[in-house]
Amino acid sequence: MFAAIGRFCARRRIWVFIGALLFVILGGVWGSGAGGILGGGAGLDNPNGESAEANSLLAGTLGRHVPDVVVIYESPTMTVDDPAFRQSVEQVVAKLPRNTYEWVETYWSTNSADYVSEDRRKTYIALQLPGAVEEEQVVVYQQIEPLFDAPNLTEWHGGLTPIGYEFNQISNRDLTRAELISFPLLLILLLLVFRSVVAASLPLAIAVMVAVGSLGVLRVVGSLVDLSTAAINVVVILGLGLATDYALLMVSRFREELAAGRDVEDAVVRTTATAGRTVVVSGITVAVTLGGLVVFPSRFLTSLAYSGASVVLFAVLAALFVLPALLRQTGRRIDSLRIPLPWGRSGTQGTRWYRTAHAVMRRPVAVTLAISALLIALGTPLLGAVWSRPAEWALPASSDAQTSTRMLAEEFPLDPTKVITTVVRMPGPADTPEATTALTEFAARLDQVPGIDRAAVTGTQGDLARITLGYSLSPYDSEIRDTVHALRAEPPPAGATAMFTNRPASIVDMLDMLAAGLPWMALIITVVTFVVLFLAFGSITLPIKTVITNLLSLSAAFGAIVLIFQDGWLSGLLGFEAPGFLDANMPLMIAAITFGLAMDYEVFMLARIREHYLETGDTTESVAVGVQHTARIVTAAALLLGVVVGAFVTTNVTVLKMIGVGVVVALVADATIVRGLLVPASMRVLGRWAWWSPAPLARWWSRHGLPEESGSPLPAVTPEVPKPPVRA
Repeated sequence: MFAAIGRFCARRRIWVFIGALLFVILGGVWGSGAGGILGGGAGLDNPNGESAEANSLLAGTLGRHVPDVVVIYESPTMTVDDPAFRQSVEQVVAKLPRNTYEWVETYWSTNSADYVSEDRRKTYIALQLPGAVEEEQVVVYQQIEPLFDAPNLTEWHGGLTPIGYEFNQISNRDLTRAELISFPLLLILLLLVFRSVVAASLPLAIAVMVAVGSLGVLRVVGSLVDLSTAAINVVVILGLGLATDYALLMVSRFREELAAGRDVEDAVVRTTATAGRTVVVSGITVAVTLGGLVVFPSRFLTSLAYSGASVVLFAVLAALFVLPALLRQTGRRIDSLRIPLPWGRSGTQGTRWYRTAHAVMRRPVAVTLAISALLIALGTPLLGAVWSRPAEWALPASSDAQTSTRMLAEEFPLDPTKVITTVVRMPGPADTPEATTALTEFAARLDQVPGIDRAAVTGTQGDLARITLGYSLSPYDSEIRDTVHALRAEPPPAGATAMFTNRPASIVDMLDMLAAGLPWMALIITVVTFVVLFLAFGSITLPIKTVITNLLSLSAAFGAIVLIFQDGWLSGLLGFEAPGFLDANMPLMIAAITFGLAMDYEVFMLARIREHYLETGDTTESVAVGVQHTARIVTAAALLLGVVVGAFVTTNVTVLKMIGVGVVVALVADATIVRGLLVPASMRVLGRWAWWSPAPLARWWSRHGLPEESGSPLPAVTPEVPKPPVRA
């Protein structure tokens, strides 16, 4: 099948080019509107959690009684007692359209000292926006954000909605800059890897095509499901990196086939039959691995699931259909415009990896155990991880979000955003004397929960009542989550139900959602890995080995994330302040991406090992030859993708730095330690059992599997060994 695709694309390349060009043009025009259909807000919360249900109830006439926006005003010369200060602030309030807020409060409307700083030169406006979910509130905030400007006063925007809005603004700006940084570096590295302008341009052409087409994919997916703003940049960068990976594999194989003496069309056909098959197998695995995020109902993760899987499949199609046509058109000119480099010749590439593979296979058990123990040890810091969600702590210290949060904590009597709201559904009307007494008694018990500073019944409507709880702890640390669990453990009045919401409660619900979905995601990844590798290689042993080795790569990456971003190692070098906890969503995305990429590299290597094994039946030599022919490609692919994703480290958002560091560490560990050392050693330990399946499954695979297509393997470039002297 794959050989037929290669032959068709080579012979009908003009039609392939026309179709690809039309797709890029139409996809680019269509995709240019992708940003307009993406929802606002982060989309991290659990839409099925208790806090979301409570928000829906409170969004009615009862109200949530917590400010979504807090705008702090400061004057260098006036105090809040100055009429001019009051006039400036009240003019701002007067400009706000009445349909853009549920309520708005100031120092002068409440006469509360809580609204005034210690030096009396600062005050704030607190307002609640309409809407039950963050996405709706962000849309309203975008409309009124310019109206908060007050003459002669300095302002800072805080509160959950402005924090989310600023988070997206800074993230999108920084990701755009990261793309501008990574693209020239990617071009330079491609030239260094291929040592030819023509050869380097082919992966770049596919990468650009996928990057442009990704926007079209995002718009199509976004018209069907609700996508997060974070999806557009992350997915485009991922598509760029994967397209480069796949093109690198196929271009490298094409050059090898030409060097082995095949004519151009045969080389294209053979490349598509071998490397093309590998791309399809690995691409399906990466797509389904990313698609496994759909088990989490949060909008952020489902966005990555749908859009990520779509873009990966598009990268596979581009590599499988467009690249063979480009290779046929380029032909032997693929090595034209060579870049003179002072090191290495193509004829001896891989001999060092060949020797290394044989070296580790001399003591395979010891090497397997030692490397496994090392990677597990590197992952032990994960046991002490404290999980939370991103907020102002992930932004630069100079941001409005960080500045306003510090001011509210240090200069004002209390932070009005630090509120937990309880909605109580009574068995009857909530305003009767009996219900009032029961609610007051319930509020008094909640007030005694450790971490709660104050509690009061603040509203009733029909059979619903609202109790407002104040706290002073960090809303993101583990201590406040203990408070939420204790609050939910308090029995409500007889016959009533109570639900808790706002930041601490929504974080608890988010973490519960992630914990509930994680086993299902792991099951999906394991099953898909087993099925795809079994179909490709006819073995049930290889999938088990692959899952274990990929998890070891992730172990090292997650350990590094905890040490760097929670404990603060290298925080000065990377330019951030460690908060003492981690965003719980990012490791899931890192796991989905890096597990899929590790599968990429595993399939690349196993395909070449299997190819030689079928010809010789020698496991040890086949492993060494497979490592020899793929180690350089895997290392180059990891380096290229590492540059693309590693550019995240240059951003000012801590969670984006986390993605960059986590993916780069996992790629480095996988491409060097795992592929170069652990895979050869473990394959030597397994021996012929690496290809084993029970007889019924083996018979099924021989009829329905995806075996390698016929064709002689490429010869090994073995190092020259001096011959022993001939004895007389």
